[in-house]
Amino acid sequence: MAAERGGAHRIELCSNARDGGTTPSVELMRATRARLQIKIFAMIRPRGGNFAYRADEFETMERQIETAKTLGMEGFVLGLVDAQRQVDVERTRHLVEAARPLPVTYHRAFDECVDLQKSLEDVIETGAERLLTSGGRPTAIEALETISDLVQLAGTRIIVMPGSGIHAGNIRETVEITHAKEFHAGLSSVVVRPAENLGAFEDSVRKLANALAACG
Repeated sequence: MAAERGGAHRIELCSNARDGGTTPSVELMRATRARLQIKIFAMIRPRGGNFAYRADEFETMERQIETAKTLGMEGFVLGLVDAQRQVDVERTRHLVEAARPLPVTYHRAFDECVDLQKSLEDVIETGAERLLTSGGRPTAIEALETISDLVQLAGTRIIVMPGSGIHAGNIRETVEITHAKEFHAGLSSVVVRPAENLGAFEDSVRKLANALAACG
């Protein structure tokens, strides 16, 4: 709700943020949908840890997508890799198809891949609409040139969305170097424990939204 008041266009909804995020509960999805007007993309991740999933975990992800659809989610955020740290194209494509007509964002599992340019082509092959990335580094700010290369390579085939470490103080530099059109921010780098500091979080979202609007 604070993100919406601050000017966010959509949110990524997850549980267990300290573990990198897992699939939100039915109760959380239902309650959030009842309170927000902006779009909600649900994380589909059955556990924390790596992104190479067992067969039973993959089946859980299929069920979670179907459940989230019935609860009014408007998109999904997910990512699968194999034991060689490459995009699991076949199984990711299967989940993208299961999600249709809703869009899928392939998340920062991408940043664990060994070859980002090849992995970009793999993500495009899955049919995902959007790629969230920090350019293979802990924060996007450390990899702006890499992200710029990915944006250029992607063209109109997929949206490359920088994320991690982005805030009002660096969004202009991020826009000017990457030429990206969409941006992801949790703002934990500027707001300690956002869930406990809602006023500060809302204010930081507003500053980021205003700074982005000023970039034209």
